[in-house]
Amino acid sequence: MSLRLYDTASRALEPVTSTNGTTTMYCCGPTVYRDAHVGNLRTFLLSDLVRRVLTVNGVNVKLIQNITDVGHMSEDIENEDKMLAQAKAESIDPFTVARKYEAGFHTDLARLNIEKADAYPRASESIELMLAMIEELISKEFAYVGEDGTVYFSAQAFPSYGAISGNRLDALKPGHRYEYSEDGAKRFHADWALWKNAGGRKEMIWDSPWGPGFPGWHIECSAMSLHFLNSHINLHVGGIDLRFPHHENERAQSNAVTGNESVDLWLHGEHLLFEGRKMSKSAGNVVLLKDVIERGFDPLAVRLCFLENRYRSQMDLTWASIETADSTLKRWRKKIKTWGTQIPVKDAEFLEILDNDLDTPKAIQYLRTLEKNENINNRAAHFLFADQILGLDLAREEVISALSLEQEDILKLRQIARNEKRWADSDELRVKLEQSGLEIMDGPDGQTWNWR
Repeated sequence: MSLRLYDTASRALEPVTSTNGTTTMYCCGPTVYRDAHVGNLRTFLLSDLVRRVLTVNGVNVKLIQNITDVGHMSEDIENEDKMLAQAKAESIDPFTVARKYEAGFHTDLARLNIEKADAYPRASESIELMLAMIEELISKEFAYVGEDGTVYFSAQAFPSYGAISGNRLDALKPGHRYEYSEDGAKRFHADWALWKNAGGRKEMIWDSPWGPGFPGWHIECSAMSLHFLNSHINLHVGGIDLRFPHHENERAQSNAVTGNESVDLWLHGEHLLFEGRKMSKSAGNVVLLKDVIERGFDPLAVRLCFLENRYRSQMDLTWASIETADSTLKRWRKKIKTWGTQIPVKDAEFLEILDNDLDTPKAIQYLRTLEKNENINNRAAHFLFADQILGLDLAREEVISALSLEQEDILKLRQIARNEKRWADSDELRVKLEQSGLEIMDGPDGQTWNWR
């Protein structure tokens, strides 16, 4: 296997493995209680890029991405599931909330040209898988039923806990924000809930051998990944925020059942900032893909922005960078047409760049250099090959809208003003044109324009 990626567990570049000729991938999916913002989407792009690189390298890939629609406890509302909290806020059924935002998630994936996973199992429809796994964990003495009727995983029963995050059990402090609050029912403060007693909860509960309740957040990924990928995952993908406790707990659960390392490589994408700040509701800077579209930008401009940054480096997205990327896409699509439509030709140098830990910034720079090299006759073929991985839809025909009569008149008046060196009038007319949606460029041969 030529693709090497940074494994969070080993802290080193490792080759991506296969099992029986197929690379099995699991990507932690969304909790569908709200629209995914562009920071969330960066993680989902990561799994898409990996699969595209492997596919171009001739590797068969099976990708599973879960849909969390139950069991994810809110950070803000103590002991309340995020689905139930949103259902209350919108005054609708929690499963209606789930399906609404799940549909929006798939729409956003399509807008970013992220190819579909082989399956999107829902947590709410995989309860039997989780119950069977919990029973096995209890029988192997990795889990126990607390005095409150909740089933807990015993962290101390799993000696290598902390291998992904580096957190040692003896150093962990009680009360991590994601963990279920309890009143002394745990044997050890770092234990976590696999199945929670329903208590006073009336919605989204299921019968179990331990009474009515609902699953913990971590158990769903262990149960689904092992079930759908035949008990072994070559590559597990998620955001860096999932490294602890989610992936640490998931590893413990899965390995306790299989008796070996269930995942070969743990791949994490870094955080995304927006205009210098972490994206959050409290900061008022949450940006959705539909916000990008409403500003008139191609959503694939966001994809290009992501590609210009290494997946395991924190990046700062801005409206200015999105606008620049949008212009780049338009220029590349236009040039590919002028270079002549050609069949993609495998570019070993480009592929080698990406095989080295998905060095997408270097890959984009390679294309920029190629764009300027007029001595290469088959530039379109190289760009179209690269696009099989980058997914920027570079062969798309750009639809050029006609100018309105008012815009045509203003352009004529502005050219007259420039010819007469009335620069103040020229600048004033430029502002009017830009407000109408045009981008104006001045050169030695006069003014030219593009739609913004």
